[in-house]
Amino acid sequence: MLLDAAESQLVLMDYQIRLMPAIFEDALVVRNAVRLGQLARLMEVPVWGTEQNPSKLGVSLAEVRVLCPQTLSKMHFSAVEEGLGEWLRPPVKPVAGNARSLPKHLQKPAASAAQRNTVVIAGCEAHVCVLQTALDLLEDEFEVWVVTDACSSRTERNRDAAFDRLAGAGAELVTTEMVAFEWLRTAEHPAFRAVQSLIK
Repeated sequence: MLLDAAESQLVLMDYQIRLMPAIFEDALVVRNAVRLGQLARLMEVPVWGTEQNPSKLGVSLAEVRVLCPQTLSKMHFSAVEEGLGEWLRPPVKPVAGNARSLPKHLQKPAASAAQRNTVVIAGCEAHVCVLQTALDLLEDEFEVWVVTDACSSRTERNRDAAFDRLAGAGAELVTTEMVAFEWLRTAEHPAFRAVQSLIK
């Protein structure tokens, strides 16, 4: 099973100014998060951001925040508890009608927007917010892909324990380059050269 850009959404979690200095391999993790956001833009993949308790941990780093058209502020560690699921899978609106509408059995069903059921997720801390959000998304029947080189925790042990648990729960563990080349699928993709320059 490969990632499909047309079915994907990207969530960049909690790359916040007061948290990142304490994170293991923080510079590498932020660099990969920015690459993911730029890749998503090139491939027309929606990008969402989250911020955990921003009054204490600060807002997202500017280079990450600029890639997220919408950012969810949260207090729960799982962003799903704060409404992320509704952002990723908005409820279907009922068809509106009036007195002159056709009877229901003669109406054509409303065309629904293509569901993007694959969530690519990266962020901090891997063993807290990323883990709890990913587990809730799996429970809500999303396909969850965790980008390991764009995730971390304050300690390497906590980060690695999160990856073990996520893999056991059914999340796919990938790297930034795996995401890039699976979204592309071919060197003939119009965005290939632009993606290649981001990876190098």
